[in-house]
This record gives sequence, structure tokens and C-alpha cells, in this order.
Amino acid sequence: MAVKKKATAKRKTTKKKVTKSKTKKLPFGGYAINFAGRKETVEQVFGNKPIAPSEMTKRIWKFVKSKKLANR
Repeated sequence: MAVKKKATAKRKTTKKKVTKSKTKKLPFGGYAINFAGRKETVEQVFGNKPIAPSEMTKRIWKFVKSKKLANR
């Protein structure tokens, strides 16, 4: 005798409608930084020695704040 398998019922998946808002959202954190027209090189901002990514972030923000590049 062969064993019969139970028929499994397929579940219906519901698709959610994605609505786009018409207003422009601010970037994450609310900052928009514009480096256009800057003449500084990466070496001038970071220096010649290798540094950790966390130190890079600190130096970028120090540069942005000193040159007033952020919109906030």
C-alpha cells in the first residue's frame, strides 16, 4: 500500500501598495553637504598617514563645520 500525501493549501500573499510622498525628504540626519567647487585634496583633509575609518569621519565633519558646507 502506498501512503497518500496530504494536499497543502497555498497561502495567498497580499501585496502592499507603496505610495510616494510628493514632498522632498531631507537626507538621513537632516544634513545636506555640498563639496562642489572645493580645491582641497584628500591629503589636505586627512593627512599623509593611514588612519582608521572613525578618524576619517571625525576629520570630514571637522572640515565640513570649519568651511560651513552643511545646510544646518
